[in-house]
Amino acid sequence: MFLENHKKTGCIEVICGSMFSGKTEELIRRLKRAQFAKLKIAIFKPSVDVRYSDVEVVSHDLHSLKSTPITDARFMLEIPDEIEVVGIDEAQFFGDNLVEVAQELADRGVRVIIAGLDTDFMGKPFGPMPALMAIAEDVRKVHAICVKCGNLANHSHRLSKNSELVVLGEKDVYEPLCRECYNKAVAAEKE
Repeated sequence: MFLENHKKTGCIEVICGSMFSGKTEELIRRLKRAQFAKLKIAIFKPSVDVRYSDVEVVSHDLHSLKSTPITDARFMLEIPDEIEVVGIDEAQFFGDNLVEVAQELADRGVRVIIAGLDTDFMGKPFGPMPALMAIAEDVRKVHAICVKCGNLANHSHRLSKNSELVVLGEKDVYEPLCRECYNKAVAAEKE
């Protein structure tokens, strides 16, 4: 009886944090639970992210789900009406129009689960993430462990001198650091 009267309501959930904090792992966990509940899902990732797979969302510990790589967030609006949950990985790589796309999907009654870096390697808010966190019904910040001291890490420290905003890489290019260790590393680089 309850299911007959169940109203489909949309929402936006954001999972954010530094590199190696488990964002994609949490996204995959939520999407697998939705699949277990027999909900119809669609998963998207930016086509630029080919670190582990061209067509899968893959966590650092190699859990994965099939996804659709896209170049523009507007492609998400073409999902069939029966889709109930949309997962989006590496959201920081999409343009600011991701905010409007997420709003429109949620307004249609879709549960939108978004994972992405909240700050870039310079510690600055990254892409559409701040605006997404502002409009989300739920925001979960996850943390890595600082590789220098073992405290909670919230910074993605770039090991190379490359100053481009987007540099794809893993532990060979980035390390998670706490605030204190990050500030020390940045100060040492300036000397």
